[in-house]
Amino acid sequence: MSRGLRWHAALSATTDATAGSVRVADVDWSGERARIITVGPNRSARFPRARGGQVGIEEGWAIASEVRDAIEQDRHGTPRAIVPIVDAPGQAFGVHEEALALHLSLAAAADAYASARLAGHPVVALIVGKAISGAFLAHGLQAGALIALDDGAVEVHVMSQASVARVTRRSEEEVAALARVVPSTARDIHSFASLGAIDHLLAVDSADSPTARDVQTAKTCVIDAIRELRARPRGPRERLGSSEAQRTRALSLHVRKLLEEQWDAPA
Repeated sequence: MSRGLRWHAALSATTDATAGSVRVADVDWSGERARIITVGPNRSARFPRARGGQVGIEEGWAIASEVRDAIEQDRHGTPRAIVPIVDAPGQAFGVHEEALALHLSLAAAADAYASARLAGHPVVALIVGKAISGAFLAHGLQAGALIALDDGAVEVHVMSQASVARVTRRSEEEVAALARVVPSTARDIHSFASLGAIDHLLAVDSADSPTARDVQTAKTCVIDAIRELRARPRGPRERLGSSEAQRTRALSLHVRKLLEEQWDAPA
């Protein structure tokens, strides 16, 4: 069982090991209803590229379906929170996947999360393992709040160090050295947090096998984030206004400002 599925089981108090790639549980935490969604390994997945916990064609559509189901169920009531638990080693790249429109599946998942957020559902992502490339874009990055375990195995990046070396024609040693001075090229969660992307870093006793205290710590932090979002809804864009982002992303923020000023400028 992957780290993500262990956290899913601990937070949802479920032990179903026979389900498919996408696990879903509805919980009630101190009066806060939430739908937990996790993608995990599934050796029986139709597409081999998605059997290791990757977010593939079926996973993307399944996530979108579960999120939109929650939106529809709560249309005339209090919108429940949506809590994606993130531990995904990437999207399910493959010839068949690309031919069958993997991009549409992942876009559907991202759009569902964004639609839920805009419909008043607090979306709080809990990163417990790997949050890689298109998998994270589809499953987690649209959250209004991002919480991550403060653990060395938690990674956020677009491509592997070896891939970056090939693309940039540098050695892996040079890429690693660059990551130490340019946080946006690094993979560790502290570097990602320094960009203003993380709302809370959680210290736990065991990131791999959460203890009862770890579960309570995570649950309390998620509930607090849910209530903050109910009081003041916000989206991913607002992370750019954090003090960390202002400090570490000054140049990219300036470029963004210039682009926005010129986008609709008269010719």
